[in-house]
This record gives sequence, structure tokens and C-alpha cells, in this order.
Amino acid sequence: MEAFVRRRDELADGEGVPVGLAHSAGASRQWVSDELTRAAREVADRRRAEGEAWVARLWRRTVLAVWAAVGVLLLVQLLTALADGWSVGRTAGLVAALVSAVLLSTAAWLHRARGGVLAPVLGEDNRLSTSRTVAAAWVLLSVFAVLVLAVELAAAPDAGARGDLLAGLGLARGAGMVTVVALTCAVAVVVRRTVTVRVQGRRLQKVRADRPRAADLLTDDAGRGAFSDVQYVLVSAAAVVFAAVRLAGQPDRLPDLPWGLALLVVVSTVTYLAGKYAESSRPVVLSVVRAREVGDLHAPIRTGDDIEIRGTGFVPVGATEPDRLSRMVVRIGTVHVHAPLIPVRGGFASPADTALTVPVPVEVEPGRVEVQVVTAAGAETNRYPIDVVE
Repeated sequence: MEAFVRRRDELADGEGVPVGLAHSAGASRQWVSDELTRAAREVADRRRAEGEAWVARLWRRTVLAVWAAVGVLLLVQLLTALADGWSVGRTAGLVAALVSAVLLSTAAWLHRARGGVLAPVLGEDNRLSTSRTVAAAWVLLSVFAVLVLAVELAAAPDAGARGDLLAGLGLARGAGMVTVVALTCAVAVVVRRTVTVRVQGRRLQKVRADRPRAADLLTDDAGRGAFSDVQYVLVSAAAVVFAAVRLAGQPDRLPDLPWGLALLVVVSTVTYLAGKYAESSRPVVLSVVRAREVGDLHAPIRTGDDIEIRGTGFVPVGATEPDRLSRMVVRIGTVHVHAPLIPVRGGFASPADTALTVPVPVEVEPGRVEVQVVTAAGAETNRYPIDVVE
């Protein structure tokens, strides 16, 4: 990547361009674009290979994290047992943790090519899904609580004790917990469906990430902090910790989540869902003008001229890498023109999110033609008519 940046800045300063192309601005620009495209694709191939190798190794780390959590639980139980002795609840918690760890380790091995334990919470764009992660946290806590009650039920000495344990599963005590689990799971399903529908309807653009990152839970696809995601994760994490503490204090029943806290999670969930519905990155062409260099005369658009397409959403969020910028295509009539990479120091002048410059090839027939941009995510803009004169 460092070599690519050096090469881009050299070409932006005009260094390394063949002398034979210096007389033609269009030819030299196309040569520069082709050179940068080849270099960008090499960088992208190596980045993707590195990402795949990182994900393939991730499953071992997730298994270690699971068993480390079991070890921490055992250590905490041993330390707290010094005060009031070992209890059936501590045994049930340890057995439930071991069973959960075995199940998670098995799932991690089966999905070792997709990140191990993290496979269910990875989105189709290879990023950690906030909605799935929050739902998974509540589901894991619920399963752990039920396993604890199952072990205690198996170790109950008499029918009266078993009756008390079964009462701990009653809806009156676990209504708040059940409500939150149902809501977060439903939101995970709705968000996935919403994103799919909006992508298919060209109202949202999604590009695949090279590998998942923990920051995906708190940011958008471009790595910028997202308020709806941050508040959803923070509120849910606080509620999960509260429920886990309640379970530790009363292992003979489901965590009785207070309705005030459950309502707080509901408000946070609604805010997150509204934020997802408000997302929009539909590409739109607003205008097309003839690109004019300093000293040029005013003139209509002719074949061979450069046109500047102005609009919004041309570069999808998270698609600022050079190899993805080079995939942008402009349809001028029936002719497909690949948007050239125009380098400047520190980046590219075109393509940009709000404007891009392309030449009008000689294959375009004079007359009224339509211009349409196809982004790196495959989304198409509206058709904008222009007049090409002879």
C-alpha cells in the first residue's frame, strides 16, 4: 500500500509518464489510470488474501476466549465460596458453563472458515452485525440461565424443591427477560430483511469488507461512529450485565429484569431500528456539464470532450479503496466508459462521491443520449439526458 501511495503521488506530479503520451492529455490520463488500476488490484488481492487468512485463524481465538471465560467463572466461584462455602448453585453454574463452552467450541470448529463462534453474527458484507450480536448476547444469557436451572432441577432433593425451581421459570418472573429476548431477535431478523430489500431496491449500497472488526459494532461501513449503533450496544450491554448479576444472586430462577430497564432496552431498540430505516445511499445524477480547462472556449459537448457528472452517492460507503473506485462505469448512450482514476497528492480528484469526470468517446452518436452511472456496488443512477453535437 505504501508503494501504491508513492506511485500515485508521483503520477499526480507528472513523473513517470511516457514522453510519447505527453502531447495528449486524454491519452496520458488514460495511461495513468490504467497503471494505477493494475497496482490497486494487486494491493486489493493481497488485502483480500490477508483477510481470508485472518478469518481462518479467528476460530481458534474464539475458542480460547470461550474457555477463558469458563476459567474466569471458576476463579470467581472459588473466591466467593471462601465466604459462604460451595453451593449447588455454583455447581450448576459451572456445569452450565462447561456445557455451553463445549457447544460453542463445536460450533466454532464446524464454522472455522467463517470465524468460528462469530460466524452467526457476521453479516453478508463480512462485518460484525450489531443487531445479531446484541440478540446473540441475550440468547446466550437465556440459554445459560435455563441450563443452570436444569442442573439444579436434576440435583433437587425432593418434590418441593423441584416445584420451587419450576416456579422460577414462570412468566411472572421472567416476563421482562422474555420480552427483551423476543424483541432483540425480531429486530435482528427485521434489520436483515430491511437491508436486503433496500439494496435490491437500489436505495442502499453495500460493499464487502476484507475482514470483520470489533469496531463494526459501533460504526457504519466507513468506520465512522454511528449514534444508533453505539446507544444500542451500550444500553443492551448494561442490561445484559444487570441480568447476569441477578442470575448470579438468584440462580434458582430466570433473571427478573425490571420493567423499567426492559422499557429502556425497548426504546434503545426502536431508536436503532429507526436509524436503520433512515439510512440511504442511493446514487443520483443531478447534472452533467462539459468539463472546461482554463483557457478553453465555451462550447457544447462534442465527442472527445470531457464531461463532469455531478450528483451524490457515486462512491458507496466503505468503497473508497482505489480498486473499487476503478470499477465505476458510466453509460453514455450505448457506450460503456470506465471512469478514469485522476490522481492528486493524497487521493483522487475523480471519481468522487459527488462528481466524476469521463471522456465522451467517438463511438457515441451525435444527438440526445442518456448518461447513467454504475457504482462499485452495482447500483445504477437515474438516466440524465445530454445533447452531443457533431
